[in-house]
Amino acid sequence: MLDELGRDERLRLMKFVCSFAWADLEIRPEEREFVRRMVLRLGLDDDETRQVQEWLRVPPAPETVDPTAIPNDHRKVFLEAVEGVIVSDGEIAPEERENFRLFKDLLG
Repeated sequence: MLDELGRDERLRLMKFVCSFAWADLEIRPEEREFVRRMVLRLGLDDDETRQVQEWLRVPPAPETVDPTAIPNDHRKVFLEAVEGVIVSDGEIAPEERENFRLFKDLLG
């Protein structure tokens, strides 16, 4: 399913993943590794990879991660990827749990 995402959707997915990695205000090594593996799986080019690395350095602005803008066909992929980064460090912070619940609700 990841291979069905176009360039814009791949970057949007990674923006959401990075945004959720920041939910507890800390990027842990396991979350960085999850993001690195996602970048490889998505086959991001150098410019896209640099953008993702920037989102790991500074979180995406909240107004740029609008769940309602995710196409219906891609919502399952986004949910699975976001859930993956949340559980990647073995701990689910209350902020992560609440943000994910809201995310799921907004996606329907």
